[in-house]
Amino acid sequence: MLFNLPNLLTLSRIVAIPLVIICLWFDTAWGQWLAMIIFVIAAVTDWFDGYFARRYHQISRLGRFLDPIADKLLVAAALVMLVANGPLHGVHVLAALIILAREILVSGLREFLAELRVGLPVSQLAKWKTAVQMGAIAFLLVGDAASPYVTTAGIWLIWIAAGLTLVTGYDYLRTGLRHMAEDAPPGSAE
Repeated sequence: MLFNLPNLLTLSRIVAIPLVIICLWFDTAWGQWLAMIIFVIAAVTDWFDGYFARRYHQISRLGRFLDPIADKLLVAAALVMLVANGPLHGVHVLAALIILAREILVSGLREFLAELRVGLPVSQLAKWKTAVQMGAIAFLLVGDAASPYVTTAGIWLIWIAAGLTLVTGYDYLRTGLRHMAEDAPPGSAE
């Protein structure tokens, strides 16, 4: 079934993106709180869509295609908004760039490895990275509408997520490079 519950949950994350952006655009305390609530609900659907797909055997090609895209779009939109008019400025922009660069790298690797019919499973550390990243973004979205300590906690968490991003990105790249090296004839230097 094309539009089963897991796929609808995945699509809801995509629908949440403009809602988060609109809430932040108002640049008010209630807008920040609402953006954070929508973001958290959307982030939680990531766990539920996978759970329901496995539990009720509703894994579909559409879901396998859309799930990582929905996650990346949600994170990228939130990070761009936090850089544009939020607490991610100065050196903290680097944390957002690290996270976005890794997402692009992993997407490219998955596409390349898919052509070779090689899977790139999500590691446990990558799951922790995602959890820390989502928490950091939620804290940063509500930011000073809650307390300066919330923003500080969000900044710390985004840097922890960026560190985990570097480690998991390196792990994925190393896996991808092993498969790329298999193509090279012995003794050639590319």
